[in-house]
Amino acid sequence: MSEVDRRDFLKTAGFATAATAAPVEAAIPRSPKQISPEAVGMLYDSTLCNGCKACMSACKMANNMPADAVPESLSGWNKGTWDSPEDLSGRTLNVIRLYRNGAAEVKDREIDGYAFVKRHCLHCVDPSCVSVCPVGAMSKDPASGIVSYDPDVCIGCRYCAYGCPFGVPQFDYTDPFGKIAKCQFCVHLQKQGKIPACCDVCPTGASLFGPVKELEQEIGRRLAAAPGTPYAFARGKIGGDRPPNESTIPHYTKAVYGEHEAGGTQVRYLAGVPFPDLGLPKVGSQSPASIAEGMQHTLYHWLIAPIVAFAGLAFLARRNMAHGRPDDEPKS
Repeated sequence: MSEVDRRDFLKTAGFATAATAAPVEAAIPRSPKQISPEAVGMLYDSTLCNGCKACMSACKMANNMPADAVPESLSGWNKGTWDSPEDLSGRTLNVIRLYRNGAAEVKDREIDGYAFVKRHCLHCVDPSCVSVCPVGAMSKDPASGIVSYDPDVCIGCRYCAYGCPFGVPQFDYTDPFGKIAKCQFCVHLQKQGKIPACCDVCPTGASLFGPVKELEQEIGRRLAAAPGTPYAFARGKIGGDRPPNESTIPHYTKAVYGEHEAGGTQVRYLAGVPFPDLGLPKVGSQSPASIAEGMQHTLYHWLIAPIVAFAGLAFLARRNMAHGRPDDEPKS
C-alpha cells in the first residue's frame, strides 16, 4: 500500500470515527444501578483491627480453601509457617495487610505509625465482573446484592479479573481445570441463618456484618462522635446480642471508602490513615460497568459502528477501482 493509500485509509477511518463520536458521547454513561433496600454488607473499621488474622483462618475453613504456598522470596522471615499469603489469590479470599511508616510506633497514625487493612470482595452495587462475564458465571442477587460465582458455568476467560477495579477475582493457576476465586460473603452460611465467617470470629468488631442501611447509620454515629468518646462497638452482627467491644472513638479520616467508589459498594471502610496508604485503589465514583455498557450499547445499536466502518472501507475500495491504481497497470 502506497503512502497516499495509507493517508486515504486513515482519513476515511477518521470520518467513520467522527460519525459515531456524537452518539457515543451521548450514551456515556448509562444510568447507574441502585442498591437494593435489602442489601447486606460489611463495615471494616481499620482502627479496631489488631491484625490477629482470625478472619483469614475462619475464611479458609468456611470455604474449604487450601493453604497458600509460601513464596521462595519470603522463606527467610516466615520459615516454618504454613500459610502466609501476601495478597488475594486463587487460594485466598480474604487477607489482612499491614501499613507501616518510619518507626511504626503508633497505631493508626500516618507518620511513624502503622495500621491494618482487610482485602476481599467489596460486592459492588454495579459490579464490573458481572458486566463483563460473557456466560453469566458472575451474578448479583437482586435482593441481598451479594456477588456470586458459579464455577460450573465459568469458561476461564478471566474477564472478571481484568474488569474489577479493585483487583479482587483471582484465577487459580494451580487447579488443572482452572477457576476463579473470590469472596461470596459466605452465602452458604447465610442460608443457614449464620453470618460471614470473618465477622463471626472477629474479636474486636473490626469486621461487622449487617444490612447496608444500618451500617451506614453506624458509620454516621462513629464519625459524628468526638475522638476519645467512650463507645460500645458492636461485634459480629450489628444489632446482635453479643457483648460489645467497649472502647473509645479514634481519630478517623473523615471519609468512607466504598460509599462512592465505582458507583458504591456494600463493603465500607473506616480508617485512621488515608485510604491510599492502606493500598486501597483510587477509583472514580462512576461505575466502570456503566461506562463500558454505555459505549457498547450505542456502538452496536442497530450495528451502527460496523455499518459505518464497512461503508467507509467500501467507499475507499470503490474509488480506487474507479480511478485505477498504477501498480495494477499491465506491463508492456
